[in-house]
Amino acid sequence: MGFSKSAQSYEMLIAGRFFIGINAGLNAALAPMYLAEISPSHLRGAIGTVYQLVLVISILVSNLLGLPQCLGTEDRWPMLFAATALPAVFMLATLPLCPESPKYTLIFQGKEIPAQKALTWLRGTIEVHDEMDEMRQEYENMKMVPKVTLHEMWYNPTLRQPLIIAMVVMLSQQLSGINAAIFFSTQIFSSAGLSEKAALYSTLGMGVINTFMTLISLVLVERAGRRTLLLTGLAGMAVTTVVLSLCLSLKDTIPILSYVSIIAVFTFIIMFATGPGSIPWFLVSELFGAGARGLATSLAVSVNWSANFLVGLGFLPLTHVLGSATFLVFTVLLILFWIYTYRRVPETKGKSADEIAAVFRQKAYQ
Repeated sequence: MGFSKSAQSYEMLIAGRFFIGINAGLNAALAPMYLAEISPSHLRGAIGTVYQLVLVISILVSNLLGLPQCLGTEDRWPMLFAATALPAVFMLATLPLCPESPKYTLIFQGKEIPAQKALTWLRGTIEVHDEMDEMRQEYENMKMVPKVTLHEMWYNPTLRQPLIIAMVVMLSQQLSGINAAIFFSTQIFSSAGLSEKAALYSTLGMGVINTFMTLISLVLVERAGRRTLLLTGLAGMAVTTVVLSLCLSLKDTIPILSYVSIIAVFTFIIMFATGPGSIPWFLVSELFGAGARGLATSLAVSVNWSANFLVGLGFLPLTHVLGSATFLVFTVLLILFWIYTYRRVPETKGKSADEIAAVFRQKAYQ
């Protein structure tokens, strides 16, 4: 991508984006799953939130590098695309230093001693007997059930329930309207009456707020619980989209509402970062045992990226049809997701894979 301009080849740009897309898809599934598997149960939510924290920090850095004062110019944009190589090289250099997931080593490879060594390295202590016993129990339970296939995932009620929950939670993240707000934030701020420069810096402010609130979520997730933060975030976003729609529709009549709409966008970001932004990434791994976790995560992440694509593709055509009422579509979706979360999503804070599986077994045969 960095040499595409000098080679006058848009095909190089497309090819580069294709391979980066493959990497992004792999990372989106594997990184949260790996973090969930290496985390102790009492820190699983906080460590899982780190994935989203690094994601929003990276988005903020990308926005800063894309400023006209930095690399966002007609001459320097190839350098911006070439900079993608830096985190790739860093990961290639550091990932070999990380141990394989102890759960994967024991449950899928049947190697107890390497699993214990990896767990000892991760915990910094040899006192890992309780966790090893818990993994052994999960290993024994997995041997009693057939290999998890797509057919088994759908037709086994103890797996179908968490799979539907995982997919709906991923949909709630993307169909909340967050990417519409992020992708088109500059246009939203401009339509609210800000100058082009002020709108650009307001978009950067969104990134700063998103990063800060994700950091707050990292602290809250092990105290308030996943379910509570999801419900709070979805409810806050639903209310905010109503306020934003009203402000955008009435700003010409009541000029001060232009500034209220800016506050509404920032509040929307705060509510998203509170729970819906980070929790879906690691909640999927918590809902499944080791035998089904990989397949379930792949399916859930595929749903997430598909919804992301649809929102990015459909938001602008939707605004041409509905105008300022576009965000009311997300209001309806957020209300539906809140109801589903309240009725169906269990609290997983501090629970082992066996305890969570027992919850779904009980629901399946009630």
